[in-house]
Amino acid sequence: MAEEQTMSLVDVLEENEELEEEASAVLAGSDSDLCSYPQGYVKRQALYACSTCTPASGVAGGVAAGVCLACSYKCHEGHELFELYTKRNFRCDCGNRKFTELQCKLFPGKEDLNSQNKYSQNFFGVYCTCSRPYPDPDDQVEDEMIQCVVCEDWLHGRHLGVAVPDGVELQEMICESCMNNNSFLWTYAAHLSFPGAGVEVKEEPITSVPKEEEKGGDVTEPSCKRSREEAEPDCKGQGHAEAEPGCRLKELQAIGQNRVQSGAVFWPSAWRSKLCSCYTCKERLSAAGLSFLLDESDTVLAYENKGKSSEQRLQGPDPLMSALDNLNRVQQLEIIHGYNDMKTELKDFLQRFAAEGKVVTSEDIRQFFEQQQSRKRRRDDGRFYSP
Repeated sequence: MAEEQTMSLVDVLEENEELEEEASAVLAGSDSDLCSYPQGYVKRQALYACSTCTPASGVAGGVAAGVCLACSYKCHEGHELFELYTKRNFRCDCGNRKFTELQCKLFPGKEDLNSQNKYSQNFFGVYCTCSRPYPDPDDQVEDEMIQCVVCEDWLHGRHLGVAVPDGVELQEMICESCMNNNSFLWTYAAHLSFPGAGVEVKEEPITSVPKEEEKGGDVTEPSCKRSREEAEPDCKGQGHAEAEPGCRLKELQAIGQNRVQSGAVFWPSAWRSKLCSCYTCKERLSAAGLSFLLDESDTVLAYENKGKSSEQRLQGPDPLMSALDNLNRVQQLEIIHGYNDMKTELKDFLQRFAAEGKVVTSEDIRQFFEQQQSRKRRRDDGRFYSP
């Protein structure tokens, strides 16, 4: 006898609505019917990796490829897919040279490769600095995963090197590796980042360079050596290039405040608007592949809000409310009370299973609604019923 399908009580009682909203926000921002390839490198979209079509994924020499939402439905139905959430500036790979035995059903005329696509270990179904799958069958620790806004990998909270602050869902995070790869970000972190992440912030004195007339002996050139967060290419071939007047980054460097350079960094909302956008800083960000940090609409939150708005427009009026509008006041109240009673009884019914540590089966749900029908018949017959 086959094992009966069960349902998660946690999902039913606490997370179901949240998960539906999250999935809706991600999927509604992408087209579910048309391949995104003709749009080029899409600013942000939902993506999937298919381990059925690229079975070597995850091993040495594995092929990393990503497919758009529509292709995951139309071309990879029944395949084993890794959900990648969203990625920026990506062009759909479905059916190109990376897929030796599959042709895209929606847009077969793709070029062999998308040279500007960026791939990571996520396309092989592993995440974080621990390079483990999610969900991980061997990991018994309940831990949230947070996405770095730069490399877009997902990291366990316990592997970030800092305590995760409250309200993290409203903030953006940059992992330690990306901070170190773009060391000028540490200057911004000392002034703009979330202060409650459990890291030390210290003040360092500003060392002034004596004026030429105050120096004794030979005049020497000022040193281009700086602390790690201030070290930038090109200071007359040695260090830091002269920033143009009004450079926000140069002003922050001059203040001399420094932050311990370890662990991930959490940033509050609207932090991107406080980054310097002078010519020199724009060139620095472009060279590092970080120009998107100046774009506040690049955030996942902006993408999700756009998806929610699109779905609400497509859904139109609620059919239940439209039906209620055609009923008189008494009928409306009867239906509303009946719905609320059923919802309360269903919640109480499920909570009893939760209290006893039991799972809910499809048979349990069927019996619940049969009891509801029986109670309705007794009420219709005029017989008194007490739950």
